Amino acid sequence: MKLIILDRDGVINRDSDAFIKTPDEWIPLPGSLEAIGRLTHAGWSVVIASNQSGIARGLLTMETLGAIHARMRQAVADAGGRIDAIFFCPHGPDEGCACRKPKPGMLRDIAERLDVSLDNVPVVGDSLRDLQAAAACNCSPWLVLTGKGRKTWETSGTTGELPAGTEVRDDLAAVADALIKSVP
Repeated sequence: MKLIILDRDGVINRDSDAFIKTPDEWIPLPGSLEAIGRLTHAGWSVVIASNQSGIARGLLTMETLGAIHARMRQAVADAGGRIDAIFFCPHGPDEGCACRKPKPGMLRDIAERLDVSLDNVPVVGDSLRDLQAAAACNCSPWLVLTGKGRKTWETSGTTGELPAGTEVRDDLAAVADALIKSVP
């Protein structure tokens, strides 16, 4: 199985410091839906792994998160792609859970539920915590410069804080292009 794990906010859709709280606030980034479509057609299984502390903060309900994800899945399907699974951490940053990135619990849960090894699986994110979770599971970290990615690059990429081997691309479309070209 060719598996790719994507963060959601800042990778697939616009990010917001005020959180994505409704389906109407979920706005895809240019080219991201088509990138998932290309990955799907090239045989990749696309899985989402996203911190969603807005639930713990009382900013949205599980039902609303489900509606946001339904909108995302439909938009991806309309672009010819498929999201095979969505994993998320509903906890706040101070709850000490094992699933909130940068901890690797969510990625390990993906591996267990899909019965796959995470060795060298590309994990695409826009924050240092996405990349740290990837490195902790021996995944291949990919930083996109969308969302908070440019700031992550400016603060962590220039200081050597990014995990070894981190690939950096402008956006999800550039990641998809690179992966499709490199894997038969």
